Amino acid sequence: MLRKINLLILGLLVMLITSCEDDFLETTPTDSIAEVEAFANVDNMFLVLNGLHRVMYAQNPISGGTSSRSGQSFYIPALDAMGGQMIHSSPGNGWMRSELRWLTHTNANFTTVNNFWYMRYHIIATSNNLINLIEEKGFSESDEDVRNILGQAYAYRAWAYHQLISTFAKGYLIGTPATDAGVPLLLITGAPYTSAPRSTVQVVYDQINADIANSISFFDGASKPDNKSHLSINAAQGLKARIDLTQGKWQGAADAAIAAREGFPLLDETKWLSGFNTVELSEVIWGGTVIEAESNFFQSLFYFIGPTFNGSQNRSNPKLINKEVYDAIPSTDFRVNMALPLAPNTNSSASNGEGGSFETDPNYTSAEEFFAAKTEVLEKYGMTSAHNTHPYMAVKFLQKNPGSIDPDDVLYMRSSEMYLIEAEAKAMLDDVTGAQAVLQVFGASRDTAYDASVYTSKEALMAHIKWQRRVELYGEGFSFHDHIRWDEGIDLTNSGADDNLYRDGFIQEKPSLNDAWIWKIPQDEIDANPNLTEADQN
Repeated sequence: MLRKINLLILGLLVMLITSCEDDFLETTPTDSIAEVEAFANVDNMFLVLNGLHRVMYAQNPISGGTSSRSGQSFYIPALDAMGGQMIHSSPGNGWMRSELRWLTHTNANFTTVNNFWYMRYHIIATSNNLINLIEEKGFSESDEDVRNILGQAYAYRAWAYHQLISTFAKGYLIGTPATDAGVPLLLITGAPYTSAPRSTVQVVYDQINADIANSISFFDGASKPDNKSHLSINAAQGLKARIDLTQGKWQGAADAAIAAREGFPLLDETKWLSGFNTVELSEVIWGGTVIEAESNFFQSLFYFIGPTFNGSQNRSNPKLINKEVYDAIPSTDFRVNMALPLAPNTNSSASNGEGGSFETDPNYTSAEEFFAAKTEVLEKYGMTSAHNTHPYMAVKFLQKNPGSIDPDDVLYMRSSEMYLIEAEAKAMLDDVTGAQAVLQVFGASRDTAYDASVYTSKEALMAHIKWQRRVELYGEGFSFHDHIRWDEGIDLTNSGADDNLYRDGFIQEKPSLNDAWIWKIPQDEIDANPNLTEADQN
């Protein structure tokens, strides 16, 4: 495995640096420091961390990778598309079509599994170097900068292993963790770069739990993060909340979620509807600050997800919100404005067969009305004349500079997620009153008529919390793994998706009865790792 993974200092051309004294971001070539110097002092280790911040969203960050699957910029929307929440309106230019059809994660030779696997092990390898070399070289753990580096390194390693074990193994709550096959557990530094066999799911989670606990501990007394690209104690608590939630550690999840969101107030209507294009939003706990000179452009998050981005993926294939989910939003909830249910169907290649004309679009009865509606949408949101519109198209993610290919930030964690984690955890603890209380705070911030007291049982609360996650966290990459945690299948019959476009992705049995939810291990890994054989394949 590790033969495929280059250290970030050798693999990246540029990285982010934020000056504590200046209110701007600079760029520095990573090849300006040699490998032998990368871990020589605190300043250089911060440079290595800056490389990790960029690899989270960067184009083609790893040896052997391809730019068509670029970090979280690709996997965030892909996981929501596969989970049936971000609906594609047409085949578009082909990108993600195989993901929709559940063809790529079930193919051990496909780039989707390859890049997901090696990107995360790349982060693990670099985190190992930071953690182990700090100890070997005798850096003082009482130094606040060293504590910051260790806090971030342990958090990155916990994040990466949690992503891997949640994706390449049976879900913790529906499996038998003590005996289910997990992923290789690597904690070493440097040569000989040999890999390891698959540890059990429980062993991997034990390491994840230890790592996130260490992260939180080191952040206590650490120097403060320079910007939200950097992991912080709040982000580490948020990761703990996610990790505990997947294990059914309900009280731990609730407590960590409360700690994570401290200091990150919920958005008001204006900010919520502003486009989710900057980490400077008050709710953002952790996100990638994308520097203009370093954008992945046509592999960026907004290329896949932003209705105004001037690329063929969105011009020809505006993304929709699941119709069943959207139709349940009350008129008093400002999130009703996150999609356009009556946008004209202007694409003659739309998968529902109703596109291209007022004669096929059931919402319009004349060409004048049809084209006037199109013009209104294009002008309001800053789309170009080449952009198509479609009923239920989502307008949650909007560029700062609409109609361009300019980069925008990538959001990884918001405080609203933490409210919903706390509510879910308390519902699972049968704490109906507690769940109602946190939902009231959250729901009232979105809906002027919100009343959480109507959800009077665990079952009613969970149904509502699931719906809230599908609305609030639309397009943020949670739905695929939510289905696994809840052991729920996919049925897109009333979603607005087209079964001819989605094929196998249109209906999938629940994860406890369906191993297709478990991604294939890359064939490259099976072939190269002496500790794995075909018998270890999912």
